[in-house]
Amino acid sequence: MHIIIHTQYYPPEIGAPQARLHELAIGLMRQGIQVTVLTAMPSYPRGRIYEGYNGWLQTENLDGVRVIRTVIFPTQSARMLPRLFSYFSFMLSSLLIGAWQIGKADFVLTESPPLFLGMAGFVLSRWKHARWIFNISDLWPESVVELGIVSRESLSYKLSSALEKFLYKKAWVVTGQSRTILENIQERFPYLRVNHLPNGVDTNIFQPGDAQSVNKDFHIVYAGLHGLAQGLEQILWAAQKLPSTEHIDFTFVGDGPEKQQLIQSVKDLNLEHFRFLESVAKEEIPAVLRTADVLIVPLKIQLTGAVPSKLYEAMAIGKPIILIAESEAAKIVNDAKCGMVVHPGDIDGLVAAMLYLKTHPEVCKQMGANGRRVAVQNHDRAQIVDHFAQFLIEEQARNL
Repeated sequence: MHIIIHTQYYPPEIGAPQARLHELAIGLMRQGIQVTVLTAMPSYPRGRIYEGYNGWLQTENLDGVRVIRTVIFPTQSARMLPRLFSYFSFMLSSLLIGAWQIGKADFVLTESPPLFLGMAGFVLSRWKHARWIFNISDLWPESVVELGIVSRESLSYKLSSALEKFLYKKAWVVTGQSRTILENIQERFPYLRVNHLPNGVDTNIFQPGDAQSVNKDFHIVYAGLHGLAQGLEQILWAAQKLPSTEHIDFTFVGDGPEKQQLIQSVKDLNLEHFRFLESVAKEEIPAVLRTADVLIVPLKIQLTGAVPSKLYEAMAIGKPIILIAESEAAKIVNDAKCGMVVHPGDIDGLVAAMLYLKTHPEVCKQMGANGRRVAVQNHDRAQIVDHFAQFLIEEQARNL
């Protein structure tokens, strides 16, 4: 059996889809499935191609996985036109350059977003006479409407909605990262075949351990993309309201299109106790998370179906969590009793959560232990991948 994982994002880039898809590839290979990854030259989130990668086509072996990379127009811009140009450049290059490199396949799994990559994935699957799996990690165009980037009355939304419907209908199965995503899709398209392929965490890598304290102050850490959807400015606004006597410091680790604006806002607001660190290699992330007293997982607004992957990492590392979100993500935290949930935009509630956790160390300890236990039981990525591999193996056997 041979599966093509078709995605714009893949290591050595750092991020949620990159880690998830790489571990999916390794896990499927562990089950005896041949895997080829068709992806772009790495550029995310820097907006420039990584050193050592160039040209129109490049192949490599990454942890035993054959990876085919094709050209992309890199950008870090938050503006729509440069991002669309980036999406379409890889869509075309993966189809026109990558297709003749991947050989015969039984399955093609295309990652969305970007939604437009589904067009290339669908055509690839037809060329290769393979069953096409459309994997939805964020609902498009719904998410960009909720973020206020486009309106429902716009032509771009109507065209994107028509494309979304077309691609769902053409997929052999639609997989979704969260149950809310699948419920949304099935409500609109009840005839579709769906399968839950959730995010998760490697609980062997992300686990509690000794940490070197940054300083004597109470330490809140955010590690991840500095983008529009995260709404990191909420943390700055909360910090404004904290009494100076509380000695709470903040560390933001990562990169993204909003980072420079956040750094400038910290200066403009005359905020102290803020540090901005560059992205670190994925193997260094657990050590960074262990330095925290509390890990914060924010969303600017509640995007339909959004469950941030860093939530699972925070749970597995055994730290109490402040989650700024609603819906399925909030249910995970509340059910596990592993942190405090704040509604997006509730700055007073965020301040109260920070102060409560600072003054209740035993509660923090218990929350961390609860999160670790639930992460191991319900969100271990190896178990998730093994379950999906078994699904593919059974489907292949049924069609022999």
